Amino acid sequence: MSRVWWIVPAAGQGRRMGGDRPKQYLELGGRPILAHTLERLHEALPDAELCLCLDPDDQWFDPAWVPFEHWRRVPGGAERADSVAHALAAIELEAARDDLVLVHDVARPCVSVSDLAALMATLSDAPWGALLAAPVADTVKRDDDRGHVQATVPRQGLWQAQTPQGFRYGVLSDALTAACRQGLALTDEASAVEAFGGKPRLVAARRDNLKVTHPEDLALAAHILATQAAASSAGSPPSITPTQESGE
Repeated sequence: MSRVWWIVPAAGQGRRMGGDRPKQYLELGGRPILAHTLERLHEALPDAELCLCLDPDDQWFDPAWVPFEHWRRVPGGAERADSVAHALAAIELEAARDDLVLVHDVARPCVSVSDLAALMATLSDAPWGALLAAPVADTVKRDDDRGHVQATVPRQGLWQAQTPQGFRYGVLSDALTAACRQGLALTDEASAVEAFGGKPRLVAARRDNLKVTHPEDLALAAHILATQAAASSAGSPPSITPTQESGE
């Protein structure tokens, strides 16, 4: 049976949050975002192995926040792709090419266990990997670099990429290596696989898989976590479902 590896890049500084610490250590309900995120990933896949990519000079991290039995700390890089590459290198001698590697944003603590299960089911038959994503619901505008609308972009067929994004170890490693050689600027792992000629599968995800990016996101994330916890206690899933919206 293939092993499953989580890679969680957590070396960023989160400067857009404007806090006194990296955003992964800002608190939600008395616990840091990082702790909530790792707990959710462990809840879904308790037997997976974790590579946690941290700044070598990180002074905030507490190992007590890691619920995984098998995990390792990996030096984070200047960019997300660097951190992921470091993690892949760290497990190179242990991972088989067909092992599953799941990369998740540390700032997405609200990802649902049901979405993670759907992603894993898709990955069983997705040679180029798969990622959680949501169809674009709002009208999209392109600006003219001067603060004016240049054009309205048709949203049909457009998706907002989320995480986790999952791939076989060999596919992701080869794709990132090729992208590095070409000097490509990557914003996610799927873009590296796309540049490598692959077509990852899109898995429709819930819209509450929020990425905490701006200060106002903290309150929203706290509300989502509380709502999910209440629904779980009641024995029913939260009400938000992934649908292709057709609003104005």
